[in-house]
Order: sequence, then structure tokens, then C-alpha cells
Amino acid sequence: MSHQSIPVIDVAPFIAGGAGAAAVVADMEKAARDMGFFLVTGHGVSVEATSRIYNLARAFFDEPDDWKVVQGRSTDVEGGVAFSPIAEEALAGTLGMKTPGDYKESLNFGPRLKGGAWPTRPEGLKAAFDAYFGEMERLAYHLRRVFCAAIGLPETYFEPAFEGHLSALRVINYPEQQETPLPGQLRAGVHTDYGFMTILRSEASSGGLQVQTRQGEWLDAPNIDGAYVVNIGDAFMRWTNDEWVSTPHRVANPPSGGKGSARRQSIPFFLNPNAEAMISCLEPFTRGGKTAKYEPISFGDYIALKTKQAFSTK
Repeated sequence: MSHQSIPVIDVAPFIAGGAGAAAVVADMEKAARDMGFFLVTGHGVSVEATSRIYNLARAFFDEPDDWKVVQGRSTDVEGGVAFSPIAEEALAGTLGMKTPGDYKESLNFGPRLKGGAWPTRPEGLKAAFDAYFGEMERLAYHLRRVFCAAIGLPETYFEPAFEGHLSALRVINYPEQQETPLPGQLRAGVHTDYGFMTILRSEASSGGLQVQTRQGEWLDAPNIDGAYVVNIGDAFMRWTNDEWVSTPHRVANPPSGGKGSARRQSIPFFLNPNAEAMISCLEPFTRGGKTAKYEPISFGDYIALKTKQAFSTK
């Protein structure tokens, strides 16, 4: 049995800029290299904004399926909303595995992404998404600064890549599983995230997030009230010449016959650069005679390739 666990890092000393900032940088560098996943506390994200989006999204998911399924289905509104019903997406397809669709439904939004008109109910849904998106942008900015310090880059190095960024905010509902899932069907299949990094607000429930160690063992992500799970994405891994890892993860099914509610709702924020941002090996990762493993590619071209894989299961 390995003694690996997903580290928990209090980022408050770094954000405040006081003593202890260097320790935050060292802890995050180690976590990015060893595990690609860590939890952050001391982040300063508004509790009110978090509970508002959580509650309003839950109210949306509680609406009848026949009403939900016609919401956010067009792609003609920039900053619109997209609704993805249960089993529409099979994330394991991105890793070349054929599985049934994932047992989840989701609402997806990005200010610069296309979607449909926002639903008329619950009232305030769009405002809640906007406010929480702003909270995530602030936290992401601080985390980018930590990453730059850890790599040895000027602290604003990545900022041009995030002007007009293509980030996405998603609220996912994992309903109670009334019937036995199909063989190979999970709440979310094994996948890595495509972008720069993901910041996840999760909750304690049976059937939660599991992270694969480099030894192939599955670890349950710890649930700490108010903490965020952060992971490195594929694009960032490529930027670091694969030295910082984008780690496979999945959302397990709850055990059958479990007591209590196994419904789960999570809120991932996918931080993506702008389409023009060039992903090319960062200079510190080529020191000591190391060569860059990949040709430079724009984020737009990179994401097009990844997305095509995800939906090739149809």
C-alpha cells in the first residue's frame, strides 16, 4: 500500500504576500510534479457566491427532464448556457476507451463560449454563474502567480495568454442511481482535463472523485469543507515538457445499497488560455540539455484535437 495522498495547501500566506509564501510555492511545485492534484484552503472565495450558484443550479436540475432537455441547446449566444443531459458525454473516449455515456448532467457556461439562451427559471441563474466565474478568475490569477514562482518565471509571464481566455464553468449533477449502471458506465469516465488547470468545488458523498497515482493506484480525493481541488491540465503539462503532470481521474459510482443520499453536485472551473496562446516548452524545462518533446501549437488547435476525441464515441 502506498502512502501517497493528495496534499492540502493553505495559499493564504502567498495571496497575502507575507512570511510563508515561499513554502506555498515549494509545496505546490512538489504537488504539480508528483501528483498533478492538490487541495487549496485559505483561498478567499466568497461563500455567498458559492452557495448561490450551488443552490440555483440544483433548482434547475430538479426541474422536469422534458423541460430541461430543450434548454440551452442552440449555440448562437456568446456567453449563453449549454445543457448536457445524462449520458450524452463519455469522457473516457478522450483516452481512446469506448464506454457508455457518463451518468451525469451538466450546465456549462463561458463568457466567450457559445451556448443557448438562459432559462427563465430559476431566477438569477445567469447572475450566479457570472459572479462565481469572477471569483474563480481571481483565484486562478493567484494560482498562476504561484506557478510562475515555482517554475522560475516572472510572476506575470502567463497573463498575455489569459487575456480574453476561453475558460468554462460547469455545474454537474450526479443523480441518485435508481437503476444499476451499464457495464463500464461511471458517473464520469476516466479522463484528463485538456486545459491549463481545473479548480473544483466538490462535496462529500459516496461515489466521488478518484485520482490515479503514477503507480496506477486510485486514491479518493479528500473532502475538506470549503477547500478546492486543483489539478494540472494537459495543455499546462505540455508547457512544462511533461514534468508537471495532468493526472487521470474519474468519478466513481456510489456503492449499491448504500445508506443515505448519494446525489452529488460538483462545480469545476476549467481555466483555458485564449485561442492564440502558443503552447511551447517553457525555457526552465529545457535546462541541462533537455530537449522539448513537442512542437509549439496554439491552444485553439490543441483544443480542437482534444474535443474531437471526446465526442467520437457517437
